[in-house]
Amino acid sequence: MSPHPDRLLSPEPGVRERARELYQAVAQAPIISPHGHVNARMLADDEPFSDPAALLITPDHYVTRLLHGSGVPLEALGVGASGKSPPPSGAAAPRAVWRTLAENWRRFAGTPVRYWFEDTLARVFGLEAELGPASAERLYDQLAEQLARPEFRPRALLERFGVEVLATTDDPADGLEAHARLAAEGLGVRVIPTLRADAYMDPADAGWAGRLDALAEVSGVDCGSYPGLLDALRARREYFRALGATATDTGVLDAWATPLSDGQAAAIHRRALAGEVSGEEALAYRRNMLYQLGLMGAQDGLVMQLHVGVLRNHHRPTHERFGPDTGHDIPVATEFARPLRELLNAVGTSPAFRLVLFTVDETAFSREIAPLAGFYPSVYVGAPWWFLDAPAAVRRFRAAVTETAGFYKTSGFVDDTRALCSIPARHDMSRRLDARYLAELVSDHQLSEDEARVLARALVDEIPRGAFRL
Repeated sequence: MSPHPDRLLSPEPGVRERARELYQAVAQAPIISPHGHVNARMLADDEPFSDPAALLITPDHYVTRLLHGSGVPLEALGVGASGKSPPPSGAAAPRAVWRTLAENWRRFAGTPVRYWFEDTLARVFGLEAELGPASAERLYDQLAEQLARPEFRPRALLERFGVEVLATTDDPADGLEAHARLAAEGLGVRVIPTLRADAYMDPADAGWAGRLDALAEVSGVDCGSYPGLLDALRARREYFRALGATATDTGVLDAWATPLSDGQAAAIHRRALAGEVSGEEALAYRRNMLYQLGLMGAQDGLVMQLHVGVLRNHHRPTHERFGPDTGHDIPVATEFARPLRELLNAVGTSPAFRLVLFTVDETAFSREIAPLAGFYPSVYVGAPWWFLDAPAAVRRFRAAVTETAGFYKTSGFVDDTRALCSIPARHDMSRRLDARYLAELVSDHQLSEDEARVLARALVDEIPRGAFRL
């Protein structure tokens, strides 16, 4: 297991030589991670990771979904045994989970998961043997031994990876105690929260009323009314800003941001609390809330990230047994231009408003997102995300958006990961692919070598800092 030094830098010799130079100029640059899902409490507590499976397999739905699709039950991967819920009957022990991955390793050939995994095992842990049934036990023991050392605790790893900024994703009702501890203790990495209010947008969700109570308690604002909910969210946004937040995030099925009158929204709010809301009313309320969150962004300057186009929890039995984020979220076709027209007409040219659009429907990059970013000063093209964060898709992304929006209206790379140890592998992959794309433009005489060097550095520093107001 020895990753090739020229991986992803092009098979064409002239392009590869230029790409190698561009990549080497940024390979060791600090990592800016403006969107991700690493748990801040894990960093604050800084306890050793319990075992290789709990670190690298069980919490990573990129890994578990492919195995499940090959017939491996989630119980055999330890899913549900994270401490948030009791282990399901028959949940496998960590060593057995690792062995299951090794026995099915061939199924990951050609996937970005395999790329990240091998890069992590080789560069973070220094392992040399290829993963497979014959090496599984030996590699597990080597990993377990290293995880017991101080230099493999969460904070030490984050600093070793060269992470300068790490954004987490947090519920508005989160007290952010972990972020406060990290700031007070002087961690060498800037860990900042990101407010994600999805759970308060859909009044038809079974837990909506209970979450309003939790938000009211932490904000000190009664959320029993629609105006109260808006005021509570504004208050929490200010609290998040005080602890370093520069952005919010919203993950919804579609991008429609359609305002209701205050009276209409208030009436739906009341009916929802009484258990009388209809599906149509709940949809209208959620789309109105997206519009209201955009207006809040134009007021307080927090960058609005919009991740849309994923049908969550597609398999009901799996969701009921194991909960969300267990691999069965499925992309759907997505539209942006018409759904966002009212919001962008209201605040799209406001200097304070910033909107970063992410999609898993790559036809939307050139059809809608790049043209929107090419006109509206507030709109930025989000990096390939989730099902599109693979080498071939990243290259298609650059070709799709650059001619319309350029480089400086993109977000910079986002790793979007819960898997701490995959952060350097994911950013390294992006840097290699961008170096290749820039080298191709130079070889095609569309870009000078000097400008390509400037852009390579900007893509890992100036561009993400600017897009996310860091």
